[in-house]
Amino acid sequence: MYGLLRPWLFRLDAEEAHEWVLGLLARLSSSSLLPVLIRRPEAPAVLKQEIWGLNFDNPIGLAAGFDKDGRAVPALAALGFGFVETGTVTPRPQPGNPRPRLFRLPADEAIINRMGFNNQGAQALAQRLAAARPLCPVPVGVNLGKNKDTPLDRAVEDYQAAMEATYPVADYLVVNVSSPNTPELRRLQEEGPLTELLGALVRLRDRLAGKHGAKAPLLVKVAPDLTDDQLAAVVKAGEGAGIDGYVATNTTVERPGLRDPLAGEQGGLSGRPLAPMARRMLARLYLLTGGRKPLIGVGGIHDGAEAYRRIRAGASLLQIYTGFVYHGPRLPAAIAREIAAALTRDGYSSLQEAVGVDAEAVAAQGDGGPG
Repeated sequence: MYGLLRPWLFRLDAEEAHEWVLGLLARLSSSSLLPVLIRRPEAPAVLKQEIWGLNFDNPIGLAAGFDKDGRAVPALAALGFGFVETGTVTPRPQPGNPRPRLFRLPADEAIINRMGFNNQGAQALAQRLAAARPLCPVPVGVNLGKNKDTPLDRAVEDYQAAMEATYPVADYLVVNVSSPNTPELRRLQEEGPLTELLGALVRLRDRLAGKHGAKAPLLVKVAPDLTDDQLAAVVKAGEGAGIDGYVATNTTVERPGLRDPLAGEQGGLSGRPLAPMARRMLARLYLLTGGRKPLIGVGGIHDGAEAYRRIRAGASLLQIYTGFVYHGPRLPAAIAREIAAALTRDGYSSLQEAVGVDAEAVAAQGDGGPG
């Protein structure tokens, strides 16, 4: 079906096509016929994991940005995702940057976006997820950001407000300090500001855990453009605050070897060209944390082979977005099957046995290895 729809969708403006697909999935999510219309595929047993006290029947998640406002979570879970991350959400609604702000690069199997955290606000997301959660059999995360017009010296208040509003409906939370599309946001990855931010959020999380009777894991999403010293500073701040994991990586401002005429558009690049950078960043994070913190690998994962490389580089969980746009709704289940086959081929009885086995080799490669 997607093979027939894709040529039509790709003739539309990228954001219009996204809204059409998301609208369809949202309608399916509210339909009592969802289990009949989309039958969730069974995941191979070798992929099942318990991480942070949460059960993942497969490691393939949907990255933040696709369903910022949690409109289609049940339908997305039905397609075979092992978890779904909503957001980035800000405390107050905001329209994001002016259109056009989303660009497909088919020649590179990539996307450039400068969306700017367009979303309906934390309260709206919380209300929608509260209604959707009984229909969703997989963990749901919330990616937190700050409003564009909030000064950097008051960013902590924004993240706290977004966390407090969404905490009751989030299985895990991600602190987004790495988007290139909100002015100065990436300065929050510097050790001083990040130490202050994460310390405040961990303290708030612990208070909310006591109030709600459940402790949601708190993760940090990092940029792929960090130097070794900058990444070490992020980890120092994260480990000092006591966060629970990392997401590697966000989009990049680099333009590695692109061929598409739209390559010069401003914004963050995702998709196949990002894979080597994201893979190396993941491996570096795995080594810096000593493999003690679960990592989510994201950026340029388009098939099972790349997903398996990411596991061997240090990821316990994975996320896709651009690959989902190019390859359609069968991709999560296809990647899960390919990972399971690779694990069996290599003699592993569980996914966790393969996590990080190639981390040193990947981290040593200047570009993260072949894409």
